[in-house]
Amino acid sequence: MADGLTTILSSFGAKETMDRLEAEVKAKGLTVFARIDHQAGAAAVGMLLRPTEVLIFGNARGGTPLMQANQSIGIDLPLKALVHQDEAGKVWLSYNDPSWIAQRHGLSAAVAANVQAMASALDALAKQAIGSS
Repeated sequence: MADGLTTILSSFGAKETMDRLEAEVKAKGLTVFARIDHQAGAAAVGMLLRPTEVLIFGNARGGTPLMQANQSIGIDLPLKALVHQDEAGKVWLSYNDPSWIAQRHGLSAAVAANVQAMASALDALAKQAIGSS
């Protein structure tokens, strides 16, 4: 994990991986704030880009205690996940590990359980999206 970034190989194409992630996020009662299609943005200005999308999601019940501990963590919340296809055609899902985010913002042990719950939930969402148990 480089600088807190977790990247895992998907068993599906880029669109299907992102669709699966978005469906899992919604099924868990989380809010999807945005789905950003960088490939479409590139095409709109006449440039090529392999499939690349970002999903921004979360919920206030999970994120607010962390922001109460240190509001600067709001720059890293809500959570984000990137799905992209590399030059070899492999599809990857990447996200910032919540434990790394908490460390980055100097959060205390008082919110460690919240951070761990967020990390576990994000790991489970990612595994469902890529077709891993």
